[in-house]
Amino acid sequence: MKILVTGGCGFIASHVADAYIDQGHEVVIVDNLSTGKIENMNSRANLYRVDICEEKVADVFAREKPDVVNHHAAQISVPLSVEKPLFDAETNIKGTIRLLELAKEHGVKKFLFSSTGGAIYGEAEKVPTDEDYPPVPASPYAISKFACEKYIQYYHKQFGLKYTILRYSNVFGPRQIPHGEAGVVAIFAEKLLNGQHPTLNHFPDEKRGMIRDYCFVKDIARASILATESQKVGIFNIGTGKGTHTIDLYRETITALRNNGTIVPEAFDEPQRDIARPGDIRVSTLDPTRAKRDLGWEAKYDLAKGLLETVQWYSGHEA
Repeated sequence: MKILVTGGCGFIASHVADAYIDQGHEVVIVDNLSTGKIENMNSRANLYRVDICEEKVADVFAREKPDVVNHHAAQISVPLSVEKPLFDAETNIKGTIRLLELAKEHGVKKFLFSSTGGAIYGEAEKVPTDEDYPPVPASPYAISKFACEKYIQYYHKQFGLKYTILRYSNVFGPRQIPHGEAGVVAIFAEKLLNGQHPTLNHFPDEKRGMIRDYCFVKDIARASILATESQKVGIFNIGTGKGTHTIDLYRETITALRNNGTIVPEAFDEPQRDIARPGDIRVSTLDPTRAKRDLGWEAKYDLAKGLLETVQWYSGHEA
């Protein structure tokens, strides 16, 4: 099949593109390279340097006529969405609607969407949280993702566009940039490799930091493969179901670095401290039961294995 991957030079979507190509699919990437990197792109993919909010993205659909759209391009910063909610909505909501219109117009068979389980459920009372839990998005970013989900479901009901929505937990792995709005694994690894003392953000009454469900990016990419092959339509949590405090993640990252030969000073065994950021959630873990049952997906990487592969990559690359 021919698959159009938006944001395909970014962290997660570049791994998704690799996985598709490894399966023998033809991949077309749409990316404006505002945050993505050209070096992340698979050489067997075809790149269009286009913003999904621009009119000329229609030319890509007309020329390439993709069978499947896998939509990852987005404004991903929670703090920026709090500061500039209109910008967040312009990119995430309007950009997604434009793609849905083009998918309808050009007869796309399936539309896959990367959503956020980590933010969309808010401070859930049920943990791990399943897909039937009522979303309580706690930031403009999460609100925009939830709105996109509703538009996708509307296009399915109104026009018959098949879809799969994948609600990711906290994703980590090679190619994640440690600058701007980045995952905490990338930030910790980059600072420690450069001899800098990382900072742990936490709520005043929880010194161990937030609890998150950390899922390795190659497991995430495999979920896209299975969802593309499946006839199932719906929303699926993609996570491990296991919660990890930030302090434990920090210590596991140091262990992985030392196991990989990096000298980390003992003075860094405990991080520096700072308060939680606007939009931060205390606890977020996802129940992946539905994905296992309907897609045959479950995480194969545990945290230690994923962290070791991640720090090995960072050790050989400039972030």
